[in-house]
Amino acid sequence: MPTPRTRRLSLCLAAAGAVALAASPFPAHAEPVPADVRVSDAPALEEALANAQPGQTITLDSGEYVGSFVATTPGTSAAPITLTGPSDAVLVNDEPASGSGCPAPDTHSSGYGLWLYEADHWNVRGLTVADSRKGVVIDRSDHVHLSDLEVRGTDDEGVHFRSSSSDGSVRDSRITDTGRVQPGFGEGVYLGSAHSNWGCYGGDDGVDRSDRTEVTGNHFGPDVRGEHLDIKEGTRDGLISGNTFDGRGISGQNFADSWVDVKGNGYVFEHNTGTFDRPGVFAHGYTSTQQVDGAGCGNVFRDNHSDLGGVGGFAIALWSQSDCAGEPNVVHASNTVSNATRGLTNIDVTP
Repeated sequence: MPTPRTRRLSLCLAAAGAVALAASPFPAHAEPVPADVRVSDAPALEEALANAQPGQTITLDSGEYVGSFVATTPGTSAAPITLTGPSDAVLVNDEPASGSGCPAPDTHSSGYGLWLYEADHWNVRGLTVADSRKGVVIDRSDHVHLSDLEVRGTDDEGVHFRSSSSDGSVRDSRITDTGRVQPGFGEGVYLGSAHSNWGCYGGDDGVDRSDRTEVTGNHFGPDVRGEHLDIKEGTRDGLISGNTFDGRGISGQNFADSWVDVKGNGYVFEHNTGTFDRPGVFAHGYTSTQQVDGAGCGNVFRDNHSDLGGVGGFAIALWSQSDCAGEPNVVHASNTVSNATRGLTNIDVTP
């Protein structure tokens, strides 16, 4: 029969063993670190994207990559997947679009320069996307971060977060020459979807909630033929900061006549600079209209600087304000405007 002394000794030995196991430098179930991949041609890039693993970095050599580049493997918050390359690594998708119904990689040839589909936690850095139907399209993918990119020469929009792709960002990138085939659909960055398209891109509640996107430090234009930034109803709580909008070349087609059209809610616009000069069609700097009940409200504008080129009316024209009593938009006095035909804003200014 164990004595109190032997029981105490057994407990001490068990505790010492547990401490030693916890302190072991060799985890019992360490995940293998995937090997990074370097690619120099389109087939190798397509293969690397198809076989990507969490924690992996895919690096592009300089050169033009012509093909269909689709990422469908998610990373994790602890081990995101990174696609990176120099600015002269150029992705091109010159395939015509095909397929019917809502776009999905297994049923459609998209013509997108880079398509991230159900691919959470990706970082895309440094490279160029050009001469494609659309530039970078993010579908059903959270935590996708684009930085130091050049996006140019697209038939339609440059970058699109849709299908409830949230918590992403576009930073320190240059977007120009969009909407070459469909000028009215040549937005620089497009967040969410028009409510008429929620049947394809809506989430569980039927709404495309591509929320909390940050668009910061980018240069838009010239020849962004749609809005530089189109923020759709159903999205909310993003940050638009430190961007430069060069409005030369805005087309005026499909109501594209401003740098920014915000139909979402709760966005903060700060430290942005916008200019306009001909050629182009230009009505106002920032506009807001209500497309569904409660949308286009609760947005805040501060420390933005607008030169309307003697053509634009208001720097900030918030036509939705009369429908936003419960969540009003706010325009602070720190915003400035020059060369406007009407003034800073159509709503009361907040100190």
